Amino acid sequence: MSASLGSFLAGLIAMCFAAVGLCFARFWSLNRDPLFIAFALAFWLLAAQHVLVGLALVPREEQSWIYLLRVAAFILIAVAILRKNISQGNSDPHPPRSRHR
Repeated sequence: MSASLGSFLAGLIAMCFAAVGLCFARFWSLNRDPLFIAFALAFWLLAAQHVLVGLALVPREEQSWIYLLRVAAFILIAVAILRKNISQGNSDPHPPRSRHR
């Protein structure tokens, strides 16, 4: 793949990640659920990672320090999901239905 095509695709992917991050930021502004802002931050980290890959022209991104941004994004998502599940652990999302009609 040529360098210009690689840079173009990295920019395209970064734009998509940034747009998804904006959607999650909007969801967060509507209900203030921390899960949504964590997802927004993670997608913005992924967008930054792809911008840096496109600008630096790294031949193998998984062997560069830029890959740590992707790792941080996925750790952020995992921690946010765990926090959400632990905070809802005490309340049953599907309470048993009454057998009386």
